[in-house]
Amino acid sequence: MARIATRQGLLGKSFAQAAEAIDDAIGYPINRESVRQITQAWGNQVEISRQEIADQLFAADIAEPEMPLPINPIEKQASISTDGGMVLIRDEGWKEVKLVAISSVRPKTASERSDTKGSRRYAPWEPQMMIEQHSYQAGLWEADTAGQHQYVEALRRGVPECMKVSAVADGAAWIERITAENFPDAVQIVDWFHLTEKMWFIGKHYYPDQAQRESWVNQQLDALWLGKTQLAISSLAHLEPTSEAQVNSALGYVERQQERLAYHQYRVAGYPIGSGCVESGINTVVHHRMKTQGRGWERDNAQSMLAALSELHSDRFLSTWHSNN
Repeated sequence: MARIATRQGLLGKSFAQAAEAIDDAIGYPINRESVRQITQAWGNQVEISRQEIADQLFAADIAEPEMPLPINPIEKQASISTDGGMVLIRDEGWKEVKLVAISSVRPKTASERSDTKGSRRYAPWEPQMMIEQHSYQAGLWEADTAGQHQYVEALRRGVPECMKVSAVADGAAWIERITAENFPDAVQIVDWFHLTEKMWFIGKHYYPDQAQRESWVNQQLDALWLGKTQLAISSLAHLEPTSEAQVNSALGYVERQQERLAYHQYRVAGYPIGSGCVESGINTVVHHRMKTQGRGWERDNAQSMLAALSELHSDRFLSTWHSNN
């Protein structure tokens, strides 16, 4: 019964809905408070366990730390994606949850390739790669702690043994840093769609006329898509100075990311160029259950829920349940 209550407590939008679902499914009356206590107690066990593994692995006084057990290891090509989402923490306000997604990458089969007619401008030339078998770790962490859990989860999935490893992100400095520290050989890529949003934002400021704006932005994106990065950077440098802070931020963003904009090389090498899997993970793992109205979560309870949700959405609920009970 505890396992059913825990699973429903993680899947439902609230503990009250979870209690109703249990009653409807098996005719077992249970109140929301019982579901909450059972769910968060198990989540706390998972949180303690995962933090112990990270602490032991990164302890300076342990010469040969025990490696985490492999779980569904990736054989050839892996993707490491990291991002953040917001959760309301009681007496603290909205705080960032950092989430890591580790995924397997392979070429799409002929039947999986999408029809790109009338779709996005560059869709016919986008890398036709399937990103699948996701696993996650999410928590209310500082960047360095998130880096530890990124590394542990990647070890579980066998990422260091993969022939090809890439990391697509939105360009945040903390993501770039922890990924480079953990996997210096991973190919770091700025999410193409974040980049296009920045370019359209810049274009909107400098070219109020829609036709001129579309022409200018598409010209810059074509250059970036074809690997002519310096041509686009030079075009940005020739724009008139502005006092608009957000526009200057967008201009600086593009300039800072030059080393991670080689999309012509990424396409040829078969690397994904979008961070959709981690953005989807933020919604599925974190926001669906954790972004609720009201007073918010107690910090410790939120952390326990995030640990449990990570295992649930990594398709490891049963195996983790048995190892923690």
